[in-house]
Amino acid sequence: MAFIMRWLVTAIAAGVAVWLIPGIDIIGGTEAWVAIALFGLVLSLTNIIIKPILEVLSLPITCLTLGIFYLVINVAVIYIAAGITNGLFGVGIVVSGFFSALFASIVISIVSAIVNFFIGD
Repeated sequence: MAFIMRWLVTAIAAGVAVWLIPGIDIIGGTEAWVAIALFGLVLSLTNIIIKPILEVLSLPITCLTLGIFYLVINVAVIYIAAGITNGLFGVGIVVSGFFSALFASIVISIVSAIVNFFIGD
């Protein structure tokens, strides 16, 4: 049940990011909500599986930059999730550049924090 809630929160946050950030577009021939739901699922799984590995591997540079490199890790996770979604399902989002992904990671983090605050753990 906790993973389903995490998936829904991530999908909501990804939908807000797609709506707000001009460099992120939905691709595929299906409905927009299907693409966002699939991207939210893959992003949730990527956050659970790949992100901790990236955090451990980049720990020295993250400490050196006082945590700012953590934003680059979030951007990398968004690119990985978008690539997996587009490659496996043929739908999802396409990110046009680094700064679009950077702003999307910030929006996804803020919206996820707000939604998690209201729904609780």
